[in-house]
Amino acid sequence: MSGVRVAVVGGSIGGCAAALAVHRAGYGDIVVHERAAGDLAERGVGVAVHSERYTELESAGYLDAAMPCVRISERRWYVRDGADPLGRVIRGETFPFRAYNWGSLWRELRGRVPDSVEFRSGTTVESVVESAAGAEVRTAGPAGAGVPSGSDRYDLVIGADGYRSVVRNTVCPDVRPAYAGYLAWRGAYPESRLADPGRWEKTVTAYVAFDGGHAVIYRIPDAQGGHRVNWVLYTAPPPGLDISLDMPTSLPPGTLSDALHRHLTELAGDRLPPFWAALVGLTGPDELFVQPMYDFTASPGVTSRLALVGDAATVARPHTGAGAVKALQDATLLESALTAAPDLREGLRAYESSRAAMGRTMVELGRRLGHALVEATPDWRSLDGPALDAWWQRADAAGAFGGKKLRK
Repeated sequence: MSGVRVAVVGGSIGGCAAALAVHRAGYGDIVVHERAAGDLAERGVGVAVHSERYTELESAGYLDAAMPCVRISERRWYVRDGADPLGRVIRGETFPFRAYNWGSLWRELRGRVPDSVEFRSGTTVESVVESAAGAEVRTAGPAGAGVPSGSDRYDLVIGADGYRSVVRNTVCPDVRPAYAGYLAWRGAYPESRLADPGRWEKTVTAYVAFDGGHAVIYRIPDAQGGHRVNWVLYTAPPPGLDISLDMPTSLPPGTLSDALHRHLTELAGDRLPPFWAALVGLTGPDELFVQPMYDFTASPGVTSRLALVGDAATVARPHTGAGAVKALQDATLLESALTAAPDLREGLRAYESSRAAMGRTMVELGRRLGHALVEATPDWRSLDGPALDAWWQRADAAGAFGGKKLRK
């Protein structure tokens, strides 16, 4: 593939994986454009990888046993009921996952990107223009950063620039993420803040269910040999939320108003058992953020010179365990397609064929999960014995809880 220039737009987990993919497929002239100027390893939220997905990604060479993780073996479903501060367990089940710290996982992948790949941090890609002569990437550095504006021409541009992708605007300009109608509140902080961490086993992921939503809570590595508490709580937005949700947006750490903090505190206190409500309440203002839920899959996800990976290509609701995992899976598909194809165009067509099917499956699964666990929740505390088993069977038949449903 000598003489072929490749640009990867986005240098997070998906971008690093895409750079590895094209390098392994034989492409040598690769440039990664990353908007952020700082160290992405500072992002310390959780990434959960099902054991079957881990085996696939390890076999493909994108994950390995040396990467720090927390091994999870069980999922317990709790409701606010009874005298136990953790609540009443309504169900327990095998849950074979590995939990990673996003920042640590990014650092591991970044370290695997060969030195021959040029990594341009602090560079904003403003547009991508495709023509018969190639794909022009137009960039601008942040004000005062000393990074000049300009443009470069490439033979292949990979969009790994997330759900607000600039590259996607060129590939399929009419595709827009659709708001799902509810939010994810998220936080992560050192485990040492917990007053009684032994009450909750490290191998257990807690699903705390309530009317109109649920919280998912598990531990992740902290990159210093210890652990962080990682949690996400899904529910409808509070009344009078003063942000527009029609287009993809988020409230980053440190930007939430006092009113939103009060709303979360009251919500957790009203809906969660005391242990889990206190756990959520220990999250500091600079550790708390809000993500409205969106989903879509780009179709098509390639042109003759452009290809989308990760959240630029497909955003499924996080209940699926997609996100970073899907970006890594896309990289394996891209590597295989480009390696096996006689030329670039055929490789991109083969990649699109496999990627598109997986993307549609993920989006539909996320919608089913969102419906069952947020939008149309049962009265959890009233479900007991046969009624609870019957609900679980219906949800599992719809693909809501079967780990195998996440397979390619």
